[in-house]
Amino acid sequence: MKTDARGIPIGATTTIVGHRVGFHETDAMGIVHHANYLRHFENARVAWLETHDRAYTEWIGADLHFAVTRVEVDYRRPARFDDRIEITTWLERVGGASLAMGYVIRCRDEILVLGRTEHASVDGQGRVRRIPRADRERLAGKALGA
Repeated sequence: MKTDARGIPIGATTTIVGHRVGFHETDAMGIVHHANYLRHFENARVAWLETHDRAYTEWIGADLHFAVTRVEVDYRRPARFDDRIEITTWLERVGGASLAMGYVIRCRDEILVLGRTEHASVDGQGRVRRIPRADRERLAGKALGA
């Protein structure tokens, strides 16, 4: 997959979320604790859906949730207290009952973290449920390589 200088796949439909790192996000070494990057992924994914599809609350209203089934994180450099970071996300693929999202977290022009999450489409009881065809087709048109 070809990426631009920011680490974003060429042609990806993206959303960028800005964040100022709070002191409470850092550990004893003064750097952002690794688990906090997953929170940034979550917030960026919700923003992507709202920007390019529909609000996550509407998915919930349709009794559909995207449960995380896999996370990949490549830590390049830590963020620190008061850094202004940008989280860029895009839809990599959508399947019958799944989707995958990609992420780049940057501070200024430097890539801090690359990531990817995979999700199963489930109902409110946690049972796997297919993404309705119209929704799947709409999302597929915004997936990487569409």
